[in-house]
Amino acid sequence: MSQNSKRREAPSEPLKRALGLTVRAIAADREMEVVYGSSQPALEGHVMRLAEPSRLPSAEEIAVLRGWADSLALTAACHDKAVHRRIAPSAGAARDVFEAMERARVEAVGANRMHGMAENLDAKCADEYADGRFDHITDRNDAPIGLALSLLVRERLTGRTPPEGARALVDLWRPHIEPRADDVFSRMKGLAEDQEGFGRLVRDLLKALELADDISDAESDESEEAAEAEPQGGEAESESEEDDGGEGGEEQREQQETEGDAGDDMEDAERPESNELDSETDEPDALESAEPWRPNQSVLDDPESFGYKVFTRAHDEEVAAETISTPEELDRLRTFLDKELKALASTVARLANRLQRRLLAQQNRAWDFDLEEGTLDAARLSRIVTDPMQPLSFKRERDTDFRDTVVTLLLDNSGSMRGRPIMVAACCADILARTLERCGVKVEILGFTTRAWKGGQSREDWLAAGKPATPGRLNDLRHIIYKTADAPWRRARRALALMMREGLLKENIDGEALTWAHARLMARPEQRRILMMISDGAPVDDSTLSVNSGSYLEQHLRKVIDEIENRSPVELIAIGIGHDVTRYYQRAVTISDPTELAGAMTDKLVELFEETPKAPAAPTGVKRRRML
Repeated sequence: MSQNSKRREAPSEPLKRALGLTVRAIAADREMEVVYGSSQPALEGHVMRLAEPSRLPSAEEIAVLRGWADSLALTAACHDKAVHRRIAPSAGAARDVFEAMERARVEAVGANRMHGMAENLDAKCADEYADGRFDHITDRNDAPIGLALSLLVRERLTGRTPPEGARALVDLWRPHIEPRADDVFSRMKGLAEDQEGFGRLVRDLLKALELADDISDAESDESEEAAEAEPQGGEAESESEEDDGGEGGEEQREQQETEGDAGDDMEDAERPESNELDSETDEPDALESAEPWRPNQSVLDDPESFGYKVFTRAHDEEVAAETISTPEELDRLRTFLDKELKALASTVARLANRLQRRLLAQQNRAWDFDLEEGTLDAARLSRIVTDPMQPLSFKRERDTDFRDTVVTLLLDNSGSMRGRPIMVAACCADILARTLERCGVKVEILGFTTRAWKGGQSREDWLAAGKPATPGRLNDLRHIIYKTADAPWRRARRALALMMREGLLKENIDGEALTWAHARLMARPEQRRILMMISDGAPVDDSTLSVNSGSYLEQHLRKVIDEIENRSPVELIAIGIGHDVTRYYQRAVTISDPTELAGAMTDKLVELFEETPKAPAAPTGVKRRRML
């Protein structure tokens, strides 16, 4: 029995067990538990959350996963929350920079002690900057100084150069930072394992870089708020406290200090950018008690309530593919796509036929017999032979619930899909649309990109408005309808070829695209709704990320995915082309070669159709977990 269970074990299971043992050893915490899912890697008390690895993880994926595990385990071992709370700036850009450099210090401790851990942390760092958003950056206004400082500190403490995807970012800031902070940098290396001494040097560095205004402003704001909160009779109360003196006064002061610490904890828990460095509670119940009541609110309907803003929607467009191009161009592109389909026809068609057989097999056929009209029942013809007076018997096939299904294919139309990835995606969408249509399953094919590079008209409006701070999403969306669910394939075949058009593919904002596709599915009458996302990377829009936090679009995407997966009747699956999407989606697969896309799409659809449909979503007027 044990041998059979080991044989059925996924190849990633030994990796998970080894990571659990390693994490507990590094963190020196026997109670540390490692869980895997689609949420961002994080440390919450004695629970470490990591991305779910692929069934057959590559060497690069294993290195990145080990890097995150090492980083979080080092945080548990080398980071003192009380010291951090005492010396970190309270808010503003100064706090973000401080926390970025503290993370660099924590990782440097492990990298300097163990060479293997250093290699894992290098892989994790390279993966964080692999999306290419800083490859061609030329303006310091578009380059977050906190990221540059953390990479420079990492370089000084470990001697390891920034990853390829972040070198342009560091090179922009290096001439500005190093002349002003060289003395501070030189003293940091000897304090890598002294959190408090290192933190005070970081504060000196912030002053040298003229970021200390954020510290002083935040502290003055706190003092003003405390003064406003003090009751009018404060002076009389303080005099009575002095008169009381002794133990009563001391007890009251201790109580006030305890309440102040608790207030700091609540502020840390409510801060959207909080992470494992400033998480102050080990108990999940304590976090739930501070959650606000959110009746009937969803990030899909009201993203601003969840921290996602859009500067303007005036230039967004939802457009049918036929209206973007001329009929002549669509005919030319369709001819080109048909030529590419011939090269893939044998492989993709074989997979599509397998899918069709599996789907038809799932449609349990039921018949009504002894009818006066319908299909002649050959099995009962013997009655006529034995008794010619018997009437002919007919039968009719009953309708099945299986046909009441709709599938949406949402295709990433970003610039990184240019070339073979988008060609293979178009071929697979074309063949799967025909296959599912033959099975009685309706298919909608959508694409998402932006109208321009680096902002378009939205950025122009923002510049004309005087560059207000934190504008939110700062680009013009273009959502493309290649095929509606009710349109037959023969009418949409030309429109599908638009994906091959040069210049169409630009940037990608995945969270809003998922929201749009989900809303279209929810408006459908079918009982079962399936949404398949096909993408080759994390959301990237240079204009938006240059004026917001580096994880702004990614955080919104995670909230949208969580809402759909946990509170929507839509069944969501994702396929990543050369990019690990399993860290975002619960049900996902990553492929390294675009030619594997047809097999991955077929396998995932077969899996879904062989399962029981997803249960309806829970009622809306319930308490929702606050998403951080």
